[in-house]
Amino acid sequence: MRVPVAGSLSLLFLSAGASLPAAELEDVVVTATRTGQTAEEVLAATTVLTRSQIEASQARSIEDLLLGVEGLSITNSGGTGKLSSFFVRGTDSDHLLVLIDGIKVGSATVGTVALQSLPLEQIERIEFVRGPRSSLYGSEAVGGVLQLFTRRGGGAFTPGFSVSGGSYGTVQGSVSLQGGGDRNWFSLQGSAQSIDGFDACSGSSTEFAGCFTEEPDGDASAYASVAVRGGHRFGSDASTGTEIEGSFWRAESEVEYDGSFANRSEITQQVAGVSLVHSLRSGGKFTARAGRAWDISDDFVDTTFAGDFETQRDTASVQVDLPLASAQVITFGLDYQNDEVSGSTDYEVSSRNDVGLFGQYVVTTGAWRVEGSLRGDDNEQFGEHLTGGLGVGYQISPGWGLVAQYGTGFRAPTFNELYYPFFGNSALEPEESQSAELAARGHTGSMRWRVSLFDNEIDDLIGFDANFAPANIDEARILGVEAGVTMVVHGWTIDAGLTLLDAENRSAGPNEGNQLPRRPETTGRLDVERRFEKFTLGARVAGSGSSYDDAANQRRVPGYAVLDLRAEYQLGSAWRLQARVANLFDSEYETIAFYNQPGRATYLTLRYGK
Repeated sequence: MRVPVAGSLSLLFLSAGASLPAAELEDVVVTATRTGQTAEEVLAATTVLTRSQIEASQARSIEDLLLGVEGLSITNSGGTGKLSSFFVRGTDSDHLLVLIDGIKVGSATVGTVALQSLPLEQIERIEFVRGPRSSLYGSEAVGGVLQLFTRRGGGAFTPGFSVSGGSYGTVQGSVSLQGGGDRNWFSLQGSAQSIDGFDACSGSSTEFAGCFTEEPDGDASAYASVAVRGGHRFGSDASTGTEIEGSFWRAESEVEYDGSFANRSEITQQVAGVSLVHSLRSGGKFTARAGRAWDISDDFVDTTFAGDFETQRDTASVQVDLPLASAQVITFGLDYQNDEVSGSTDYEVSSRNDVGLFGQYVVTTGAWRVEGSLRGDDNEQFGEHLTGGLGVGYQISPGWGLVAQYGTGFRAPTFNELYYPFFGNSALEPEESQSAELAARGHTGSMRWRVSLFDNEIDDLIGFDANFAPANIDEARILGVEAGVTMVVHGWTIDAGLTLLDAENRSAGPNEGNQLPRRPETTGRLDVERRFEKFTLGARVAGSGSSYDDAANQRRVPGYAVLDLRAEYQLGSAWRLQARVANLFDSEYETIAFYNQPGRATYLTLRYGK
């Protein structure tokens, strides 16, 4: 059955919105400014999720975890493990930069990261920053930055495991081992999952939409993953001396789907990195980091090999943070990136590099805080690009303040857009953006809230010309409001999020004035939770309004809302039993035309670990 969206989301919209349980004010955020700042200090709209919050949510995937977070809309092509796209503040899915332990990851051929294939069990912390960050990170950070931190370890020797099962033949398990003491840390993680799934696409071989085929079978998915992280600090004081660290994460997944050119993929995502952090006598810090990320996809039609794609991304960076005076920090550094693509498809150009120089000045004086950043990128293919950002915050009272921000961004075209045989356009230019934001935020007792108004203008957007070839023909203006609140009322923790979006196509031609495809005008969530001694109960309603699946706005995707319930029982000091019912009312809905979404599903999880 379909649940009426207006009725199901009315309570959600009236709540004025935020994300999952909000970060505590003393949490240190590093993604927004590339330096350690408390969540209260950082001007950018930032969602922080810790390991305890991830486990308490009982989410089955990253897209499940982030569903309804303000400023974000997510589409999915047929259930867990299937391709998911993340649209931040109405920008394209390839305008989100993804980092794992500080290392830039992603596919240089398609321009995105297969986040749906990365297991939550190996994530210690998530930082999601909304708004342009090209002035610190370069290309791709047009809409925002999502950073995943693997589990670090340290302290006492601590084993852990979890086992889970449920609907659609879901079986999942994980094991972990952490420890290291005071000056050493290590973490070993392994996890695996198998899902029988359901028919991903109710497609048609005659209609120009969906998966262009009819394959009414179950589409399974599975993954296996391992993560290792360890480090050592020279010196007994955490604020002085030198730290070295290494990390490695590998996730292998196999996913079935419906498609005429391929219907099964074996995907490998892997990232390895090393870092050195040295504390300077001046109170500053020197950081050096190097890493390599691999993105590999082998595609099949049933059992017949159809092709493969591989991206190898090498990155290195050095950064210096220097305190100039009380509450003033200047940061400067250099980033290097080299992308190489290979596989069964021959590209006219198969590698390129980029060198970026960046600087940032952060000062807090009285009630004022200023963050200014500037970056110059020299791209081997596209030459020099200058981006900048400026943020000003004013604390009107201890309980609330105002923020104004402006930033520019750019994205270099992908190798597919440039050179894919019989499709690419080597004359493409980078996309460019300008973004402005006004926000009010505050905290009173247990309540924390933020309301942001944003205006994004994107030029030279890559669309398709009359011959269905990529071209810099599109322009867009995106206006939006996002609001978030978290509070505790009579023992209940209430978190809510709401985004209102007007993503207008400003391109000259028949689609001028239309809404950009797959950007719903309304998205949101409401999450409530309460602990009763050994019991914890929670519920979440999340969903979105309608959207269009095509640039012509002829194919409408109806809005939806789903209600999830969860419960947890503390069996002992380290044992927990969790239960979840997802999509309680068995709503039938789509986020992409013709692609099915799961109905009512139940899951049971047993966890051990402190």
